[in-house]
Amino acid sequence: MYLVIRKFSHVSSVPEAARRAESGIGQLLKESPGFQGYYVFDAGDGVGGSVTLFDSKEAALAANEKALAWVHASLIDVIDGEPEVTIGEVLATIFP
Repeated sequence: MYLVIRKFSHVSSVPEAARRAESGIGQLLKESPGFQGYYVFDAGDGVGGSVTLFDSKEAALAANEKALAWVHASLIDVIDGEPEVTIGEVLATIFP
């Protein structure tokens, strides 16, 4: 399994970005091959981001390109600057 973390450091309204993401890119990602899950987080002080899980590195890379294009088209008024993107293989998973 692979994950993609996109961290945005200058967000004027993380709740608004999350609302749009849920109905926008969230729905698009559901249709992506290998999709496992999508989470949006608010780290406070105008910092927010998302974590997306996929079956394979190829699926994660392809979906990240789709997500970045959506962000540029749909969140330009609430996000200033480019996200810090981290993509990596999940090596351990712990559930309750």
